[in-house]
Amino acid sequence: MTFDELPNEALLREKQILHPNGPVPVSRSTWWAGVRSGRFPQPVRLGPRTTAWRVADIRDLLQSGV
Repeated sequence: MTFDELPNEALLREKQILHPNGPVPVSRSTWWAGVRSGRFPQPVRLGPRTTAWRVADIRDLLQSGV
C-alpha cells in the first residue's frame, strides 16, 4: 500500500516518513529538530520507545510545503 492509499487515521513510523523511503525529504536529525521546534507534527507515543505520526498530519505538512 502506498502513502496515497493510506487512510488519514493510519499511523506511520519514522522510517516510513523520511527520505529515501518516505515522502518527507529531510534527514533524521532535521526531522527531530523540526518536531521539537514545532515545524513538524508532534508524534503519538505508542510505548516508552515507540513513536508514530498520523497520516493526516503528514499530508497537511506536505500540502503546506516542507
